[in-house]
Amino acid sequence: MNAFQLIQRSCLLLLLLISPKQVFAQGNVPSPVDVFGFEPGADYKMANYSQVVDYFQQLDAASDRAEMIKIGTSVLGRPLLLMFISSAANIKKLDHYKSISAKLARARIDENTARQLADEGKAVVWIDGGMHATERAGGQMTPALAHRLVTENSAEMQEIRDKVIILLMPNLNPDGLDIVTNWYNKNLGTPFETTSPPWLYHHYVGHDNNRDWFMNNMPESEAVSGIIYNEWYPQIIHNHHQTSPAWARIFLPPFSDPVNPNIHPGVTTGVNLVGTAMANRFAMKKMPGVISDFQYSMWWNGGMRTAPYFHNMIGILTETAHATPTPRYYEPQDKPNILGSRRSSTPTNGTDIFYPYPWEGGQSSFSDAVSYMITASMGILSIAADRKEKWLYNIYSMGRDAITSSDYYAYVIPATQWDTGESKRLVDVLRKTGIEVHQAERGFTAGGNRYGKGTFVVRTAQAFQPMLTDLMEPQHYPEQRFADGSPRVPYDLAGWTLPLQMGVEVKRIVAPFKAQLRPYASTKALASAGVVPARPAYGYLLASGPNAVTAASNTLLAAGDDLYWTADSLKAGRRTYAPGSIVIRIGEGTHDRISALASQHNLSFDGLQAAPDVTLHKVQQARIGLYKSWVANMDEGWTRWLLKTYNFQVDTLHDADVNTANLQQYHAVILPSQSSNSLLNGHAEQTMPAAYTGGLGLNGTLALKNYVERGGTLISLDASSDFVIEQFGLPVKSVVKNLASDKFFIPGSLIRANVNQEHPLAFGMQPEAALSFQRSRAFEPVVRDRRGEGGEEEIVAAPAPDVQVVVSYAADDLLLSGWALGEKQYISNKAALLNVPHGQGNIVLFGFRPQFRGQPGGTYKLLFNAIHTATMQEQPFFSGEQSVLPNPNQN
Repeated sequence: MNAFQLIQRSCLLLLLLISPKQVFAQGNVPSPVDVFGFEPGADYKMANYSQVVDYFQQLDAASDRAEMIKIGTSVLGRPLLLMFISSAANIKKLDHYKSISAKLARARIDENTARQLADEGKAVVWIDGGMHATERAGGQMTPALAHRLVTENSAEMQEIRDKVIILLMPNLNPDGLDIVTNWYNKNLGTPFETTSPPWLYHHYVGHDNNRDWFMNNMPESEAVSGIIYNEWYPQIIHNHHQTSPAWARIFLPPFSDPVNPNIHPGVTTGVNLVGTAMANRFAMKKMPGVISDFQYSMWWNGGMRTAPYFHNMIGILTETAHATPTPRYYEPQDKPNILGSRRSSTPTNGTDIFYPYPWEGGQSSFSDAVSYMITASMGILSIAADRKEKWLYNIYSMGRDAITSSDYYAYVIPATQWDTGESKRLVDVLRKTGIEVHQAERGFTAGGNRYGKGTFVVRTAQAFQPMLTDLMEPQHYPEQRFADGSPRVPYDLAGWTLPLQMGVEVKRIVAPFKAQLRPYASTKALASAGVVPARPAYGYLLASGPNAVTAASNTLLAAGDDLYWTADSLKAGRRTYAPGSIVIRIGEGTHDRISALASQHNLSFDGLQAAPDVTLHKVQQARIGLYKSWVANMDEGWTRWLLKTYNFQVDTLHDADVNTANLQQYHAVILPSQSSNSLLNGHAEQTMPAAYTGGLGLNGTLALKNYVERGGTLISLDASSDFVIEQFGLPVKSVVKNLASDKFFIPGSLIRANVNQEHPLAFGMQPEAALSFQRSRAFEPVVRDRRGEGGEEEIVAAPAPDVQVVVSYAADDLLLSGWALGEKQYISNKAALLNVPHGQGNIVLFGFRPQFRGQPGGTYKLLFNAIHTATMQEQPFFSGEQSVLPNPNQN
């Protein structure tokens, strides 16, 4: 080896000892245009997710000021990425600063230590984009922002990198980015260029991916919540959205009333402080059109920017104008005198304190949206750096207040529940959002009651007590009205109390008690073997209550096992089983499948040595058709997600399928909640490509009617019930239809209902349920008399003989959580769920959404029962007659 080769080898060895980032940091950091071929925000251009990932990977490799990790996988399998941006020195010590942030947020340290850590630590700021994919600028902005944060060397930016660790998520909804980008490119240059896709831009939940931030049902929200509430605990969170009110350019805080009383006032004032600093930055940069105090409130929990409030974090929402790459010109003479509607009116002459610098119109481009978004984030990062120590200490101080201020000692979730699966799901929800949970290692006494081993205990003395209280306690929304007496619509929901929705018994314990507890750290259901008897002679018996029974039943049916529903109660061993319990016949491999399901779902089975002496109804594997309009419908997505989660097999039925398919192949057809006009007519002609216009129409409606009359089961959820009642001429009246809002108004609240447990649709239900009422329906069976004068139909307020009331709204104390006007007068004792025989089939009318946003586990069973009883159509289950199947005693 000559001297030159020796030197070359030495240089290579030296390079191997140096990290790639240290090598390439001296070179040029790529810009987005180098990867995309255009600047983010360019007219008529959108980068897809592969391009975004490619850019962030190149940026990660090129700079020692950035570090990227994968935090999860989207519903459709795309990687969820998170980039850390700070100074090179800070990036090397990320774990150290993460530990400081966690200690301050959890607030278990003393004040002196907290002040030392606040001085030593770095402010942590979360910024994201792209959650709502049709708000297109957010998904294009993040690469441009990342490049600026990494490469700019101004004094301000150097201070930001020195004092702040930025958690930048390139896209919260990568599947949606590709869905919308593909649609835009496909329709570019056509009249439909600025339309949105005729399907959900999140595979299951569409826009509701920003309504999932305490349940964390979707993998995207679960992954992000894990970072925010269980690892990094950012003090400030910036959630980018579009669009602002027309003729404004961006909305930012302060927000509107009301404020949820569970939120620490330091959060509310902190949000106002950040919002004001952002507005000032826009003003000084001569960027007009900044509006605040418009529509968005600080009451509702469950959004990406609202859930942080209950964790002592500063949640910032911005809504930026111009959500399409297609430019537009606004004629200045068309500028309105006020912004908004009856909800809010803001003058556009500069005299409003929350709109002091109006936008005058003119050209509006995609690049404007990207520029406004970046400026908004820079305003946040600037004040984060300026007040670094205060943000860090304040989150500690608010956490200490939460630990020392609760009126209760703990919430106790007993081990014995109607549905233990739902109680464990509730604990799962709490853990995912950062709540500390313990579990009893042996029995204990609290509040005068005895609780067994395995009981969950959630102490209120913890930093995230505001979140705990808000999820566990009823909401009491403050009544707000306009001058004409009509109610002001709350932003999103008024009430959401989880134990009520999920049907879980929770005890609030005031006084301290002693118990041997261990931390429950898992975010998965408890592993349990369940109870499986030795191989019985005849089969197995499974109680009807838990939702997991449905998932297990569908697994067994798919494997070919024979399952039956009991029409009556029966005794097995020392236990009495209610009607609707499941009998499983012994078959090849049944015992092994039962054992696996018992462990997976924590289910307990009894053994049957002989055939039970009760009427049995054979359950078949359900064939389900779920209607999917070309008008993208979140309720359809949530329904599809729930059915898949519980192992149902579902076919999607579009308009053409309803018209041409053999609907009789389906045991049940489901219409998700959707307005009558939307179901019937869909998109109007020339508003979308022709393939996606129109709705069910007359032919589709007749096809559904024929399907039911020939023996099918039609299940309609909430709003779609109006369509079915009207089009099928059912002997049912919607009693709240067309009522003025100043007389009857229930916006997103929980309403008490009574359940007829003797009806097959209610088998396995508790006698009382909390229904998710989202401006929903209430029914009254009636007689339609077509012999009125002139042959016109008259509706007689008399019970129709065949209509079966399964669930009815309570007589008194209807409001459980939220806000209600006129509830006792208009829906007291009215029907919430009906079974209506029609021809040879049945129509199941839900006046509410039993699956709303994947939250109300206490009412899932009603939907599951409607499906399973539909597979028994050949047996007169609803009439109370005996099954036509041979009694197993005769086998």
